[in-house]
Amino acid sequence: MAPAPVLLHVRAPDRFRREAEIVRGAAMAGDVVGLTLIHGSSKHKIEISAEREGCEPTLQDMAAVIAQVTGVPQQLQKLIFKGKSLKEMEQPLSVLGVKNGCKIMMIGKKNSPEEEAELKKLKDLEKSIEHLSHKLEEINAELTGIQNGFLARDLRSAALSKLEKKGKSISEQYMRFLEQIDAMSFPDDFTDCRHRRKGLVKNIQTHLAQCDIIEAHIAQELEKLQSKNFALAD
Repeated sequence: MAPAPVLLHVRAPDRFRREAEIVRGAAMAGDVVGLTLIHGSSKHKIEISAEREGCEPTLQDMAAVIAQVTGVPQQLQKLIFKGKSLKEMEQPLSVLGVKNGCKIMMIGKKNSPEEEAELKKLKDLEKSIEHLSHKLEEINAELTGIQNGFLARDLRSAALSKLEKKGKSISEQYMRFLEQIDAMSFPDDFTDCRHRRKGLVKNIQTHLAQCDIIEAHIAQELEKLQSKNFALAD
């Protein structure tokens, strides 16, 4: 009697690859990577998970966890893996070859109490600048509404003049913040303070440029209204 035939089920190669990629992606999404962090004479067991749901943990995620564990700010961390410095903060750990059980070395030190006191001043300034930027956004939104005709024509002139006054006030406050930051003096080893101050100055300069643009648009709208009023008078 002849043996029963053996049935072979062969997947199409393209389909097989697609399914493998889906399975691999599902396994990677939301992974938690357990590492050993070596910092000086200390060793820490840390777990890195992705900040965004469904994504792989990145070097940025790892640096954030290390900052919490060691107290060393991210910008002062030098992360070393297998003798190489890790710098590509947006890269997934898997791409960098970092996986469960790996050892990471970190070089860096905490801020001194004196620098922490200066950092607090800068952080308070950051909050004030952020609050001011929200006011600038409100002015821009009101201006856009006027430009789109959402306000009666006879009310536009007064509204634009009010916005112009608010814009100049905000611009003056930004300038005062710049003067305040410029008056701050930090020692060379206050790296975190210097880094944060540089970011604040750049942020304020960006907002001042926005103020100039908004003021120019308000002036244009006021000029249009005046021209129309003269035309109607004639």
